[in-house]
Amino acid sequence: MWLRPELCVLLLLCCCKSPVVWAAEAPQKQLYSLPSQPLSAALLQFARTTNQPLLYDPALLEGRQAPVLYGEFEPTEALNQLLAQQPLEAIPREKGWLIKAKAVVEQPAMAAAIPASKTQKPPAAMEVIAIRSTVVAEQNAVTKAVLPQAKTLKREAMIAQDSLVADDITDFPALNLANSLLRLPGITINREWGEGRQISLRGLGPDFTRVQVNGMEALGTSSSPMDARGAVSRTRAFDFNIFASELFNQIDVKKSFSADQEEGGIAGTVNLHTAKPFDYDGPKSSISAQLGTNSNTNSSDPRFSAVFSELWSDIGALVSITHSVRSTNEYGSNTTRWRRETGKQAADSSNTELQNLLDSGELWFPRGQRFSVWENEQNRLGITTALQYKPNQDFSLVLDWMHGKLENQLAEHHMAVKDNNLVNSLIWRESTGNKSGDKEVVYASYKNASWRNESREDYNESVFDQISLAADWTATADLQIRAMLGHSSSDYSQPLLQKLNIEAKKKADIITDFSQDAFYGRSSSTDFDVTSIEGYTVKDLFFQSNFIYSSFDNAKLDVDYQLSDNNTLKFGIHYKKFSNSGFEQEASGFPYNNATPKNQGMVSLNPAQVQIYRGHQDQSWLEGNIAAVQNFYGLSDFALTAANTLSNTVYDLAEQTKALYLLYHHDLDLAGSPLRSRFGLRFFDTQMSSQGVSYMQPASINRNYSGYLPSLDLAYELAEDMIWRVGLSKNITRPSLDAMAFSVYVSKTSLGETDIGQISTGNPELQPYDSDNFDMALEWYFESAGLASVAVFYKDINNFIQTKTEQRRYSELGLPADLLPDGKTVNDIFNLSSPQNSGSSGIQGFELALQRDLDFLPAPFQYSGVIANYTWADGDTLYPNVENSGQSQRKAFPGLSKQSYNLTLYYETKVWGARVAAAYRGKYITAVESGSIDDDERGYHASTNLDFSAYYRLNAHIKLNLEALNLTNQRDELYSDSSDRAYNSTYSGRTYMLGVTAEF
Repeated sequence: MWLRPELCVLLLLCCCKSPVVWAAEAPQKQLYSLPSQPLSAALLQFARTTNQPLLYDPALLEGRQAPVLYGEFEPTEALNQLLAQQPLEAIPREKGWLIKAKAVVEQPAMAAAIPASKTQKPPAAMEVIAIRSTVVAEQNAVTKAVLPQAKTLKREAMIAQDSLVADDITDFPALNLANSLLRLPGITINREWGEGRQISLRGLGPDFTRVQVNGMEALGTSSSPMDARGAVSRTRAFDFNIFASELFNQIDVKKSFSADQEEGGIAGTVNLHTAKPFDYDGPKSSISAQLGTNSNTNSSDPRFSAVFSELWSDIGALVSITHSVRSTNEYGSNTTRWRRETGKQAADSSNTELQNLLDSGELWFPRGQRFSVWENEQNRLGITTALQYKPNQDFSLVLDWMHGKLENQLAEHHMAVKDNNLVNSLIWRESTGNKSGDKEVVYASYKNASWRNESREDYNESVFDQISLAADWTATADLQIRAMLGHSSSDYSQPLLQKLNIEAKKKADIITDFSQDAFYGRSSSTDFDVTSIEGYTVKDLFFQSNFIYSSFDNAKLDVDYQLSDNNTLKFGIHYKKFSNSGFEQEASGFPYNNATPKNQGMVSLNPAQVQIYRGHQDQSWLEGNIAAVQNFYGLSDFALTAANTLSNTVYDLAEQTKALYLLYHHDLDLAGSPLRSRFGLRFFDTQMSSQGVSYMQPASINRNYSGYLPSLDLAYELAEDMIWRVGLSKNITRPSLDAMAFSVYVSKTSLGETDIGQISTGNPELQPYDSDNFDMALEWYFESAGLASVAVFYKDINNFIQTKTEQRRYSELGLPADLLPDGKTVNDIFNLSSPQNSGSSGIQGFELALQRDLDFLPAPFQYSGVIANYTWADGDTLYPNVENSGQSQRKAFPGLSKQSYNLTLYYETKVWGARVAAAYRGKYITAVESGSIDDDERGYHASTNLDFSAYYRLNAHIKLNLEALNLTNQRDELYSDSSDRAYNSTYSGRTYMLGVTAEF
């Protein structure tokens, strides 16, 4: 059982000293005890002790030995002692020092006597020792992280890359890992209950980004309770909400491809790194406790994280753990889309003008405006452990284990308008979107309509486990070998979803009004009390379960061989086995079907079976008590079994990939400046098998595909602090899992008499997307104060996958009749949709980024700074049979926001600091459904989320922190159709968290 956060705060405060004492503790002198050793090693220990960065050319230190250094010195004195016998000098910088050769004044005659060399060894890239201090303990016992800064990782990379390290991850307000990634250029997120779930990178959706954990590909699977947000994920998209940010101390986002990377992510690769014991130079302990709440719930939500690391000579062990409990309430108004209807009647038969309008077929009605609430009790647990053997700087062996578990206990509550076929009056207006002439009914008064109130309960869990063994061995000065073995699994289970509908069938006159707010409709009755039991009966009960199982087995061997000072050859062998399987179970038709244990067909309600729901901000209503109604029908102990498995949903997909690569790295001097170049070629071969059911017959397929993926990267230092990058590459992305599976899905969407139903199926014959990529960037580094960069990118994508539709009679498909939606028979025509490879598409864009400490400002503003980035992306593809028109249209890629930006302003001193962060994402499409009768597209409006964080250090060990997320309570607006009609609008509330962190 976790300690309550309030108790943690009290215990830690009892141990702390005042800020005044802490501020005075910084010693002027420190104790050094360094043996005689290579100068590079001595400078590294010096940097760790002083917590100051050093910038130097590694070639200057080759073959140089440092003297013994023992005693108490100020940092400058200690550094001068180390360099006293060397032809080197330390030039102070704003932070740290630049190590360079001492200036030598040559005699003119001597200079003339020595001819200039025709060829010179090109200068090596400047190396940075950047130490990030995490805590300063009593009596100068210092534990520091020896990881480089994020901008150092970016600068030293050969490809387009952005990174976050431990301090960057924790400095920003975040509920999970996706919220942390949001701050990087080119990344946007979709949200669930106000926190991030999946990411889009440079305009390409979640399926196009590959994710690695500690260098090994992984998949995290969760779900959304909203069908409009994709419900259960059956794709390759990684659900980042499974993990808390605190589990990772470095995140690399690789936006361009190189032959030594595993293929699969056209958009890029996100590599998540967990902490290792030798990331620190001594014992490490950190404990953090927070207590949060949300304006929609007024709950008390605890959050806890801890890291413990210890070193014993050449062996180290580390464990980290995070745990959080969070109550959420996302409420709003939705329509389940709009439909052009012709079957409605004027309530007054003499109103011929209204009847003629209703018969015109020009009016678009909301299919069923409803108030909705999605509640969740979320429980998130994360654990990482690392056992590391590192006898020297040349060898490291790490055993990593990671466990993540996300549990969701959900409750849904809906009050919907149904059977609205008799119309008293209406008001329509022309659409304001891309289409003109659509007549949208924004106000309508209905006679003898129905209220349908739904209660739903659902438990689901996502469990992630990974174990890996990695070795890194510098065998000689010229040879480095790295090897890794690992296994990961990601299992999603939804053992029981249960739903109850009660209805007041054609009992009420109802007004539906979108005239005041086009994206937040409201419905009400003047002659019917929606909180009274009178008029309500049971409509139906429903049970469902979902299961998805995924696993990866990985093996890698990578070798770096330095041919000469300027030439390096890299090669490697990679093996990966991926498996994914799943199935659904379902039972419906209660209480009318013969499987109802008792009281079959009896639909009247008594007061013990209902309750008034008051969790919506705008409306209360009567709903059924699921447990009481199930008990009445003898369904209290009902459990889905194998007999309830839908055979058309059972699938098993496996991929086995073997890959080889060769990479040649060459450094040279061009016009007096260093140019780093790298050319590589990767070959992969994938064997794929898919098993399942096709048109109710067992089906299987085995096939393989292979390819060559070249890459070329250049990094040219135009000036000491300016780098120009160019990258050319070819990469692939494998099709979505649901697209590759043998499975059939019959939509249960309610249909009118003339409406055509929808059936979708997979296609295991799909070829992967392949992309030719161009990346270019210019980066300017302001010493320790920040950086500015501009980057452009272009991707030419082939084998783009689109959904194609044909009309088929249901009886021809061999599907059972019990899968039919209400009102349809086996003789009806359905749209049968399946994914198919099509032609080519392209995406292009640019990124601007600035990170700058504003230390040039006068006091007290010298502690302020800004972090800003802006991304523009544009790309489209040809969608067939849009809106069941038989016509193809060009529209944007799903997930592509043309514009997005992040802007963070901060003020940070040693004692306290604060930052305000804004994240903007432009409008984007989520789906273009071939054959849809309701819309030509659907997607989200633009949104801006505003967050705040602050800290106050009580002493060297204790820090208080405050976080506030979604300060403006941004409304998420899902639209239907390019006419821009309301689909689903929700509020997730403001989240506040107060906590304390102790580091030792």
